[in-house]
Amino acid sequence: MGEEEELPIYAEQVQQNEHGKGICSCCYCVPVHWLRKLAREMHWSFVFGVVIVYGISQGLGGGFARLGTEYYMKEVQKVQPSESQVYLGITNIPWIVKPLWGLLTDVVPILGYRRRPYFILAGFVGVISMLFLSLHKNLHIVYALLLMTAGSAGVAIADVTVDACVAQNSGTHPSLAADMQSLCALSSSIGSLVGFSLSGIFVHLIGPNGVFGLLSIPAGLVLLVGVLLKEPQMPNFAYQQVSLKFLDAAKAMWNTLICPNVWGPCLYMYLSFALSLDIYEGMFYWVTDPEAGPALSKESMGFVMAVGSVGSLLGAVLYQYGLKNHPFRDLLFWTQLLYGLSGMLDLVLVLRLNLQYGIPDYFFVVIDASVSQMIGRLKWMPLLVLSSKLCPPGIEGTFFALLMSIDNAGLMSSSWVGGFLLHILNVTRTRFDNLWLAILIRNFLRIAPLTLLFLVPRADPNASILPDEVTSSKERSEPTVTENVELVSLVKEADD
Repeated sequence: MGEEEELPIYAEQVQQNEHGKGICSCCYCVPVHWLRKLAREMHWSFVFGVVIVYGISQGLGGGFARLGTEYYMKEVQKVQPSESQVYLGITNIPWIVKPLWGLLTDVVPILGYRRRPYFILAGFVGVISMLFLSLHKNLHIVYALLLMTAGSAGVAIADVTVDACVAQNSGTHPSLAADMQSLCALSSSIGSLVGFSLSGIFVHLIGPNGVFGLLSIPAGLVLLVGVLLKEPQMPNFAYQQVSLKFLDAAKAMWNTLICPNVWGPCLYMYLSFALSLDIYEGMFYWVTDPEAGPALSKESMGFVMAVGSVGSLLGAVLYQYGLKNHPFRDLLFWTQLLYGLSGMLDLVLVLRLNLQYGIPDYFFVVIDASVSQMIGRLKWMPLLVLSSKLCPPGIEGTFFALLMSIDNAGLMSSSWVGGFLLHILNVTRTRFDNLWLAILIRNFLRIAPLTLLFLVPRADPNASILPDEVTSSKERSEPTVTENVELVSLVKEADD
């Protein structure tokens, strides 16, 4: 009887083990089959390129570059927070001219190829600039800025080029368009998490210059994408038509921009970013200061940034599943208001009020980073959707890149004005007496865009915003630009 009772129990255990193995194998096999499907339909070199550019170059490399640059400015160049704020804004200039990169990849092929040469150019520029930064320990700040800007240009060119590849494949494989966007988003998110998590450890072990040396590896992989990418050659290309296509695209964009339903939201997007002053460098110097601040280590700062990226991802998920159908103006009102209120967490931290309630500095910094990044993403998502609604037929990709460039210009203005504010308030490498006032002014200005919401249409996200005369005129125009303009550009991370 004992053996007969043990048999059902043993059989049940075997069944549970097989069920557990089935779940594990399913979690492993589903992504693999999905990637194989994409590689089979659009060639493995395309999937490889998306993973390298989004996951390795922008995600992993972006995490390393962010923290490495912060400590490079503080410990190697030894600049003031206000100066670092302005310098980092300069390095983002290549992202403002992204429509130029997009037009080049679309209408100016090199040796008959429209994508491969630009990947090679982006990788080559990135490798050279990062190696120079790594090998020259006492580089003058001007040359360091030039090299960092060149590295940023390499990432921007690769981003534009891979977006063009995604847009092109979305047209030829419309049923897989959503899968391609998911591949881009997943690659970027996973790469960012890994990059931020490891960045502090590597900055501590090999220093900022060593991290720049490591960044030559993602740039080299981008170059490899240009070598391996499968792309048909275009023989006998009529280069004499390039200037005409540039003029047609510029005229179409200008005619759309002067439309009141377009320039109003564009002005709001620029001012909403420009007025949200960026004083992150002041906070970074204070948080890592051993006397005035919490003195967080490099490893801790990397973990804080990783948690912040998780908060940003949660914000995107919350918008997708709960807020995406709300009118633009109503949603922007609440997100902008919450964005201003979330800045008060920095004030609580700097005044050390958290210690009065028994909350450790490190724990509070983690909470601050996750909440701020989540609300920042919630504020950013409706602006992305609004931007896509403003794009007229025929020049969707290039005009979207133009709108993202306007947003990037707002971010750069925010960085420069924030640096000027830190300078005026005498916030230096060792003096942080007026940092609380800078935070208070920033929080007040974050709420100021609420007075400009009349520029944003109170429209449903699922409805059309452009007037009929704009859409009809573009549909009647000759397709000289639509044949080649396939760019779907994304903005540089607003929460950087």
